[in-house]
Amino acid sequence: MRRSLLLAFLSTSFFMHAQYGTNCEVRQFKLNAFNPGIEYEMALGVNSTLDIRVAYQAALEPASSQPLEDFDFFPAITVQNRYYHNLNSRERRRRSIYGNSGNYFAPSAAVFSPGSRVVEGRLVDGIHGYGGLVYGIQRSYDSGFSFSIDAGAGYYVGPFKGTIQPVVNLSIGWIISEKRWCVGL
Repeated sequence: MRRSLLLAFLSTSFFMHAQYGTNCEVRQFKLNAFNPGIEYEMALGVNSTLDIRVAYQAALEPASSQPLEDFDFFPAITVQNRYYHNLNSRERRRRSIYGNSGNYFAPSAAVFSPGSRVVEGRLVDGIHGYGGLVYGIQRSYDSGFSFSIDAGAGYYVGPFKGTIQPVVNLSIGWIISEKRWCVGL
């Protein structure tokens, strides 16, 4: 029992310590130009963030028999829990980490709401989405210009047979508001 209490106390103190760090922005809002919409990224710990994007996003059509060749723009909500693995090394090399400029791994999930559409002669209705893992880079500059790109694989579900397909997200835009946290010195 004492070991369990000690383990619970140590893990609680570890997670409380992880909430305060020196690398990630506390929060930032971005306007996206490539996939028109807004993005919000908030710090969860020293090197991790929660990124939420609401946009009109380019995506493959998973209801197609050849989804990799059939793209369209759909309203979407994308959520990622990003872990930036190289912020410390970038800072040591005197590279900017402003705006969470770094490389990351992230579980990623998206929900698309395209409405009714005709795909290969049949009516497809309802939302679809994916859950998967991506690797990406994000760079932000003092002017506010920011871009990120990530790629990986995800399991797509919806009004069609579920399948694993590639996932690629591209965000090009501007940081319109940020709360800095000892970064970009």
